Amino acid sequence: MGIKGKNDRMVVLACEDCKERNYTTTKNKKTNKDRMEMKKHCPRCNRHTVHKETK
Repeated sequence: MGIKGKNDRMVVLACEDCKERNYTTTKNKKTNKDRMEMKKHCPRCNRHTVHKETK
């Protein structure tokens, strides 16, 4: 892993089903221009759902 620099930004991931913001992570905006999607566990839905990056 490299040193986190000026291109790394914090992003918030929200559940697609219930729209709750559950997770935060970092992303390099220079290499990943599109919105991030991950399959994560949602404690409100109590199952694994797709979480997308929010504004």
